[in-house]
Order: sequence, then C-alpha cells, then structure tokens
Amino acid sequence: MGSRMIKKDQQKQRDLFESERNFRLLVEGVADYALYMLDPTGVVTSWNVGGERIKGYAPNEIIGKNFSCFYTEADRANGKPQRALQIAREQHRYEEEGWRVRKDGTFIWASVVIDPIYEDGNLVGFAKITRDITERREAQLKLEQMHQQLAESQKLDALGQLTGGVAHDFNNLLMVISGSLHILRKAIGDDPRSQRALAAIDGATKRGASLTSHLLTFARRQSVNPQAVDVARHIDAVRGVLDVGVGSAVTLKFDIAADVGPVMVDVAELETALVNLVINARDAMAGSGVITIAAHNDDADGKYVAISVEDTGAGIAPDILSKIFDPFFTTKPIGKGTGLGLSQVHGFAHQAGGTVKVTSEIGRGTRIKIVLPRRETAPTAAEVRIADISGSGTVLLVEDNPDVATVSAGLLEQLGYTVRRVANAEAALREIELDGIDFVFSDIVMPGKMDGLSLARHLRETRPGLPVLLTSGYSDAALNVRGDFPILRKPYEIHELSRAIAKLPR
Repeated sequence: MGSRMIKKDQQKQRDLFESERNFRLLVEGVADYALYMLDPTGVVTSWNVGGERIKGYAPNEIIGKNFSCFYTEADRANGKPQRALQIAREQHRYEEEGWRVRKDGTFIWASVVIDPIYEDGNLVGFAKITRDITERREAQLKLEQMHQQLAESQKLDALGQLTGGVAHDFNNLLMVISGSLHILRKAIGDDPRSQRALAAIDGATKRGASLTSHLLTFARRQSVNPQAVDVARHIDAVRGVLDVGVGSAVTLKFDIAADVGPVMVDVAELETALVNLVINARDAMAGSGVITIAAHNDDADGKYVAISVEDTGAGIAPDILSKIFDPFFTTKPIGKGTGLGLSQVHGFAHQAGGTVKVTSEIGRGTRIKIVLPRRETAPTAAEVRIADISGSGTVLLVEDNPDVATVSAGLLEQLGYTVRRVANAEAALREIELDGIDFVFSDIVMPGKMDGLSLARHLRETRPGLPVLLTSGYSDAALNVRGDFPILRKPYEIHELSRAIAKLPR
C-alpha cells in the first residue's frame, strides 16, 4: 500500500516536471512573440528566443535589467513603464500599442500585454507578451492614406462639377456683356463720363472672366488651346510682372536649367499659374524673404519637366495642407484673396496631363512643384507668331444662345465678315449645302443629336477643305478635342477672335 503511494507521488512529480519542461520549451521556442517574466519592480527574470529576435538582446544581456530600457527616452522621462505595471496590478491587465526601442536603437511598433502573476495572494511578478506589428501598422497607414486620397479625389471631382456648371452659365453672360461693349463704344463716341462707365464695366467683365477661368481650370473643364511652349522663354516673359507683383522687399531668384525641355500647355494658363504661385509665396512671407523659381527636367529619361516656386515663409500647417487646392479656401483676411489661385494651379497641371507636388515645413517655407509631360520638339517661330488681320468672306455662326449669337455676329461683322446664323448642328449642315461658306464658327455645347465637336468631325470627313473654329465657355466634350480643332474660350474679345480666325488653315 505504501509503495504504491510512493510510486504515484513519484509519477506526479515526473508528470509535473515534464509539463513544466514542455511549457518552458514552448515559451522559449516561440519566435514571433517576446514572452518573458518581470519581477514586481520590472526587472527581467526570463527571456525567450522571440524576445531576442524582436528586441535584439541575448538572455545574458537583458536578464537582470529593468524592462524600461525597451521604452523611448520620452516615455521613460514621463514614467510610462512604471505606470504600465501599476495599471496591470490595479486592473489585472495592461494592453497597448506603441513605439519600443531595440538594442540597436531602431524603433518598432509593438503590441504589448502585461498580466500580473500572483502566488498565494501575493504579487510575484508580471508575464509580458510583446509582438512586432510594424509591418501591419504601415500597411494600415497606407490603406488609410489611400482612403483619404480617394475621398479627396471624390470631393475635388464633386467641387469640379459644381464650379464648372456655374462658370459655364456665367461665361455666357460675360460673353454678352463683353461683346456688347464694343458696339456701345462706337455708339457713345467720346463722351468722357460714358467712356469711364464703359471702362468700369470692361474691368469688371475681365475680372469676372478671370474668376470663371480659374474655376473652370480647377474643374478641368476649361477649353484650352495647348501649344508647344519654351518654358525658359515664357518664364522670362513674365519676369517683369513678377518683379512688380512681389515688391522691393522680396528677392526673386531664378534657377532655369539650360536643357529644360518644352511642354504642351495653354500659354495663358501657364503664365497665370506662375503668377498665382509667386503671389501666394509672397503673401506667405509677411513682406520679406526669397522666392526661387526653378525649371528643370524632372527625371533621368527627360520625359517630364518640373516648374517650381519655393519661398522662405512660415510654411503650411499639416491640417491646412490638404485644403490648399480647394476653391475659395483661403487663410488670408477678407478682401485679400479669392481662394482660387492654387485651385487654378491644380486644375492647370492636371488638365495638361501633369500633377502638383507640395512640400512644406513650418518656419522654413513651402515648395510647390508643377510636373508636366515634356514635348519632343521645341516650338517653331510659326507657332509663336500670331498676326491680327481684318477679314472678308462669309462665316456660318452656329450658336444656340440668341444673346451670345447676336454679340458674336456683331464682332464678326466688325472684322469684315458676312455672317449667316443657325442655332444647331442639323441646321448648319443644311446651310452648308447651299455653299458660299468660307469657314464655320461653332459653339461646342448645343441641343440636338450632334454637338459642335461632332459637327466639326463630320465636316472634316465630308468637306475637308472647310475650316472650323470651335468655341466654349465650358464643356466636357472640349476635353476630347485634344488639339484636333482650334478652340476659342468664352468670353472672348474682338482681337482674340481675329487672332483665332487668322490661324485657321486656308
């Protein structure tokens, strides 16, 4: 009887030893988790292979040291390690994610669990589990960034649709006002008061046209006239305007590479974007500082050209950085800005097939870089020389808005043309069958099955010798022209109409 009891006790001891041995081997062999024990003061009393892999310490290097060495210097100064043990005692568990420091000084993002260990009701230490989740955190941050970029893209697209629609209708109104001014000037004569009133109307019209142009460029629905542009030459062309705009207290520097390539853009939009960036940089420097305008080929293959404006101003706060391209968003006082300058830059770059990149540091300044596709060949003299001419012959005007049609016809007649008017593409085709048309001047957006662009393409096939000039204040269809036909944007003035007609093939 006694011998059997002894054998049972010996078997229990062997089973307990084997169980403890297996558990110790399990703990010591886990490589993905740091599993170790602390005494009640936080001193490391055991260590496993996972701890060595994650933290970088061998057992003889860490056992006997306080676990606070895993924390950042700032966390140690704030008492975070001891506070974690206190919470584990009081709440029977401590769990968090945060930065931890490896032996070599590098940082990991760790998932940490601390459990108190009691024996006979007394605290004997803590069991600590740590897992390196740096890769998971980086993947989560990238996913959140993608979601944020998607939301930003959807917001900008919605804003673009709204602003583009408003600007379309407003441009037609401005076209009527602007065109009528030419008729009124001749009718009124030299009366000073009347001429001053007309000048005020003309100035307001130009301001309205500029604002709607910025809106349409942001919405990427501007009807642009892309052409080969020598970047260095056009930056040089606006130097005088920029010098006057920044004032004497601001130093304007230029860093233009000798081999900077040409780009295919709308000249007016490029120059407007440069002016907007420089004026914005000036305002960010509170009156004095240095603005550097640079242009260079952006990559080793020379496929892109970068044009940047950098200031030494206050910089842009992170919470503001994501809003700077929003239309009407501005940090300037009321009356000091429209909030459309940077939105124009954003729209111009993207409509030209490029993008905008912003880097900023608080207290050290901001750099905004426009990256554009490079054109293979430089512009020729013929591309940059445009002559004003007086016209003759018969033009078919295709315009559904009667007020705009009246104004446009008046401008054409002042240039010397005979005008035949129709309201849609179907009527235009019937009129053309009567012959006697020297060229067609058509709006893009029109009612009916065929818009202005479809009309132009149809005429190219059926009457390839008949020149077509398109016009639009706003049109999704204009985005599909891609240089196939010349486009004159609304509102236009008589000299702009004259130049556009002069460029038509004869």
